[in-house]
Amino acid sequence: MSSILTNNSAMVALQTLKSINSDLTKTQNMISTGKNVETSKDNAATWAISKVMESDVKGFKAISDSLALGESTVAVARNASEAVTDLLIEMKDKIISAQGDILDRGKLNDEIQALIGQVKSVVGAAQFNGMNLVNGSQTDFNSEGNAGLNIISSLDRGANGAVTVSNIGVDAQNLSTTSGTALTALNADVATLAANGGADLLTVTLGDEFLTAAGAATGATALDAGTAGVVLTDAAGLVEGDIVRLKVGDVEGSYTVRAGDNNDAVFAGVKNGLLQAGLDESKFTVAIVAGTSITVENLTNEAGIGITLTQERGTGALAQLETMDVSTASGADTARSQIEGMIQASIDAAASFGSVESRIGIQSQFVSDLSDSLKTGIGAMVDANMEEASARLQALQVQQQLGVQALSIANQAPQALLSLFR
Repeated sequence: MSSILTNNSAMVALQTLKSINSDLTKTQNMISTGKNVETSKDNAATWAISKVMESDVKGFKAISDSLALGESTVAVARNASEAVTDLLIEMKDKIISAQGDILDRGKLNDEIQALIGQVKSVVGAAQFNGMNLVNGSQTDFNSEGNAGLNIISSLDRGANGAVTVSNIGVDAQNLSTTSGTALTALNADVATLAANGGADLLTVTLGDEFLTAAGAATGATALDAGTAGVVLTDAAGLVEGDIVRLKVGDVEGSYTVRAGDNNDAVFAGVKNGLLQAGLDESKFTVAIVAGTSITVENLTNEAGIGITLTQERGTGALAQLETMDVSTASGADTARSQIEGMIQASIDAAASFGSVESRIGIQSQFVSDLSDSLKTGIGAMVDANMEEASARLQALQVQQQLGVQALSIANQAPQALLSLFR
């Protein structure tokens, strides 16, 4: 049955043309924007996932900037530590020259004082954007509980969507010449050594006298200085960073307490410091009594050898430079024993900064690669396939033309009914 009121063919052709035009509009939008999923109405789930990933990419860009700034800060500190090491090694050469009586100790002392001034200059100038990691000015603690700073290294998104921040902790190093607070944790029972292993055997004792998180000095091991509850004004106990110095005659050994040290570790550090400073084991016996003390026995015929025990907190590793004087034979001997510990401290500082700088560089490269991977993943979800879109566009344009023709033919069908009424 034919009807002039209802043209089924025209309705079918019109709906087909509408569908073609809709697909054509969508394809043209894909080509113009380059995206298959541009808004949430295109694909809500995919759009939501892509937006979360895009926010992470933005966050990693900020982290990359933070890592670059942190790497520069640490590089300045590392270069300063290495420069101080070179200056101290040069100073050691002159100190050794001052051991003899041939060269003028006064002139050598003048040269050493000039080098000391240069060391102070390097340490004071080693700042980046106002941050100096080598002059002992850092009072804040990093995530590892040590004086220093944190560098944001990553954003970690959990399965539940929660985001946590990871940090790289940079430990500050104190290469200043400032003196700190005197401590009383260790005790020495004599001030001099008798000859030939006499009664004045030196015994340095240390009990459970490490600072605790409860605010006391009764711990068995050294804590990080930044541990909550530790009272750094308590001079009766040791904590990470404290310096112990033991001088036997003209030889002085030093040890810097590390987190986790117990009594024996401190004693071993002091002993190694004495030996590195040049204590002659054929003249002195140094022994550790497990858990309680370290003893020094004089094997020579010389009586009245002086003993000095000092313990300090917040003291610069180069504090002994302030009193260094090689203008006399005894001063040159003392300087020789002191310089080894200071060289080791500057080497340790440079190594610490170098290790962290390398870690930051690795993390920076990882963050860059991760950002690229996220961008690739986002593109795979929302970007349009341009080759496919091009072919689809041409096909839809042909379909549109055919649809228009089909609708035109369908609209002309009622005209054929007129012939029935002629």
